[in-house]
Amino acid sequence: MKIKQDIRENLALALDTLRVHKLRSFLTLLGVVIGVAVPILVVALMAGFDQNLQEAISGFGVDTIGISQFDSGPRIGRRSSEERKRKPLTAEDGFAIEELCPAVKSVATSIFPENGPAGVRYKDKEVMGIEFRGTFSSFINVYANAAMKRGRFFNDAEDDKRVKVVVIGENIAEALFGTLDPIGKEILVGGSTFLVIGVFEKPKTGFGGNDEDRRVIIPYETVKKIWPQAEQHFIRAQAQEGQIDLAMDQIREVLRRRRGVKFNDPDNFSMQTSQQAIEQFHAIVGMVALVTVAISSVGLLVGGVGVMNIMLVSVTERTREIGVRKAIGARRRDINSQFLLEAMTLTGVGGILGILLGAIAANGVRLGTGWNAAVPMWIVAIALLVSVMVGLVFGVWPAMKAARLDPVEALRYE
Repeated sequence: MKIKQDIRENLALALDTLRVHKLRSFLTLLGVVIGVAVPILVVALMAGFDQNLQEAISGFGVDTIGISQFDSGPRIGRRSSEERKRKPLTAEDGFAIEELCPAVKSVATSIFPENGPAGVRYKDKEVMGIEFRGTFSSFINVYANAAMKRGRFFNDAEDDKRVKVVVIGENIAEALFGTLDPIGKEILVGGSTFLVIGVFEKPKTGFGGNDEDRRVIIPYETVKKIWPQAEQHFIRAQAQEGQIDLAMDQIREVLRRRRGVKFNDPDNFSMQTSQQAIEQFHAIVGMVALVTVAISSVGLLVGGVGVMNIMLVSVTERTREIGVRKAIGARRRDINSQFLLEAMTLTGVGGILGILLGAIAANGVRLGTGWNAAVPMWIVAIALLVSVMVGLVFGVWPAMKAARLDPVEALRYE
């Protein structure tokens, strides 16, 4: 009970000091506030981004494998000469995977013309920055985010006959047709007229919650007819349930054989599952977290030095007060704990202000951009603990100096 009472009394003294010196205390806390607010904001953004990324990647299908001629994952600078010299994947590679890999359920091969259309037009309305590709009818089965809102997807017969039909994203349909039903309307794609037969439902996952669905997809053979020079392919294979690792092994064996890769040479293509993409992102987030910790540590260090400086000034200003307390029976540990608790209270208040500032900034980002920036409770707890520990560490020297003051000399101090 005596210990609790001492803590309450010392805490009251600490708060009184903060109230008396509001401006000085606030300026001292700026380093702590910034040092706490920065990681709070960054973690909130990264947590939201992580959630959106996992949902978006899973939207392609958790049991699917993306196959490309180029290495997957983040890249800094230009591709290596070896990577640039790799021969493209082909539609025949996709057919071989589907035929020769028992663990593969379905395959969707897409082709991306390098000089394909930049936009689509309907009468006087135009949408630029489209996501254009040609593919096969299996696309609708392999991609989990390929649900139809209106109409239908094209079939094998339309692909074989190179029919000029198109399936567009929901946002493109809204931009071109407004409230009109787009099914049966003709649009211009790369100077050619295409009949709209379907509209994709906008994926429920997306960064910021407001990504636009700008997909424009036509039959594979139609692309080959209009853009015969197109050769950039991407393959997405859907594995049988529970056999994604086996499917990857079988795909690797088939492609290495078809692409003439020697036994000791590395793959001249890449494969990536949704889980691998998420793990790569987590590795990047880890590096961002380290940089954030380094930046925030500087702020906390500056804040800690400021706290130590202000506490040393406080000891000097209150020398007579310390002498009076010692004269009426205060022990060295009482003085020590008073100034330690004062320093911890000071940085603790700074930590709370930093948490509030970071949360407000994260909420501002969420309201302004739709980004799902949520502050996890674990970072709040860590931020508060670290801020209090800064006060403890940088308050030791001032507290010891105050506790060692001679009461007689302290009472003589003017």
